[in-house]
Amino acid sequence: MTLEVIDVTVRFDEHGTLTPLHFTWKGSVYQVESTGRRWQDQAGQHILVMVASGHIYELTFKSGEGRWYVGQTGPKRMLA
Repeated sequence: MTLEVIDVTVRFDEHGTLTPLHFTWKGSVYQVESTGRRWQDQAGQHILVMVASGHIYELTFKSGEGRWYVGQTGPKRMLA
């Protein structure tokens, strides 16, 4: 998977939990509507986010670099 560096605006809570609010990728700003699964591995902290269009993105924060990356994107959420 190819990761691309992105700018992310986040909120830190009192426990140090990161919550992405919006991110800029390829000249567009994506408003985060909700966050999903989170996990940590050797690559960094991963957070699945859903944006207003219904698309799901995987954001990765590499704390050693202080940078955010966007990788794989998921399909649009299906509405019932």
